[in-house]
Amino acid sequence: MTGKSVISIVLGGGAGSRLYPLTASRSKPAVPIAGKYRLVDIPISNCINSGINRILVLTQFNSASLNKHIKNTYQFSIFSSGFVDILAAEQTPDNPKWFQGTADAVRQSLRHIRSYDYDYVLILSGDQLYQMDFAEMIDNHQKQNADITIATIPVTAREATEFGILKSNDKGQITSFIEKPAAELLPDWTSDTGDAMKSAGRNYLASMGIYVFSRKLLFHLLDEEHAKATDFGKEIMPDSISKYKVLSFQYDGYWTDIGNIYSFFEANLALTKDIPHFNLFDKSKTIYSRSRMLPPAKISGTTLERTLIADGCIIHASRIEDSVIGIRTRIGKGTTITNCYMMGSDYYETLEEIQHAEERGIPKVGIGERCFLHNVIVDKHCRIGNDVRINGGTHLTPGDHALYTIKDGIVVIKKDAIIENGFVI
Repeated sequence: MTGKSVISIVLGGGAGSRLYPLTASRSKPAVPIAGKYRLVDIPISNCINSGINRILVLTQFNSASLNKHIKNTYQFSIFSSGFVDILAAEQTPDNPKWFQGTADAVRQSLRHIRSYDYDYVLILSGDQLYQMDFAEMIDNHQKQNADITIATIPVTAREATEFGILKSNDKGQITSFIEKPAAELLPDWTSDTGDAMKSAGRNYLASMGIYVFSRKLLFHLLDEEHAKATDFGKEIMPDSISKYKVLSFQYDGYWTDIGNIYSFFEANLALTKDIPHFNLFDKSKTIYSRSRMLPPAKISGTTLERTLIADGCIIHASRIEDSVIGIRTRIGKGTTITNCYMMGSDYYETLEEIQHAEERGIPKVGIGERCFLHNVIVDKHCRIGNDVRINGGTHLTPGDHALYTIKDGIVVIKKDAIIENGFVI
């Protein structure tokens, strides 16, 4: 398999309402993760590391920041045929509707990719955290002369009810499929996932929403056989299993679907573990992002435990523990941060701007002095004053407020929020 035989399509997702308020002003793939990346960097980096450098990202909601990020990040040599391009949903004379689902999004984009030379189409989600070699998946698809390959991952019974579950024969060909089965149906849907997976209770094969299609079949399915279908997982895949050679490609590594605030929060804090499942330090699986040319982080008088600190931070906190601190974050003296993800800022305030804000009683961008934050996500450009206490946890009532949202005991401070001195949650 070579990169020239494959074109990749990254699905930007819908409105991302389950990730609100992080998606209030940005698309889901543009949500910052790990202090310095965006979610879309994950599938794009996996493609580049797999030798695939022709990538289209499909979006329609709040796509301005995503467009800017991709424009400023992914620029290949003029001697390369590689590209990462945005395909935004567009109304046309023959189709006045926006994207109606995963299959419809790809269908509406086919007219843009017909002219490219490729044999296979790799379809990816823009909101998953994993490190996968797609070349192995496509090579297997090619060798087995498959029509469709679905990437699958073994899951436990508790997780299985949230996914499309597959069964395959001893040759890896998928024989049946069920979308989000009820718990009482699960005994009939176990698979031979291998000894290591079975010993961990992972007896069910879940679809990862990652597909390889042979070019001719994809066009046939979307233009003719399923011309009205809107979704791959719910409509096209179940019907194709009985008609075409559909293979399961089992992936046994770390993978998580970042569909809601809780999974997003847990995935970020898991990066602070001594040996995280998602390894940002693996040179063979580099995660690419925008080169910002920031200075090193500057830290004074702070006790740090299991903490990631991105470039350009200025930190005088008392203690930071089990937290991810994003780019250009400022934290004042005497402040304690535990179990938090701070996204940081896209700019530094000048001394004149800080003085002007103080004269008007507005905190500077960042976290003030003598604060305590626990179980908190702080979105970008927030201004949190002195002596602020935000103690997240299940004791808090879920709800959406002007400056913050509470979900699953996690307090999300909204982008650009101004939290006054002494504020308490």
